Amino acid sequence: MLKGDFGDEGFRADIVVEDSVIIEIKSVEKIGPVHKKQLLTYLRLTGKKLGLLVNFGDALIKDGIARVVNGLKD
Repeated sequence: MLKGDFGDEGFRADIVVEDSVIIEIKSVEKIGPVHKKQLLTYLRLTGKKLGLLVNFGDALIKDGIARVVNGLKD
């Protein structure tokens, strides 16, 4: 599935893998707290536990990947 649909709420996940991991794609200079909160909201709405935030705006792709977990204490 390439698009996650969360019903009438209007949220759209970029990629949902095996109906268990949400991948949110960005291309920004720097990932901010709002980006992680967006992905966490998607996880909570769907009841999923794991999400990856991938930012193509970083010089190295490995520096642009953040793991977000639903239900994990900060």
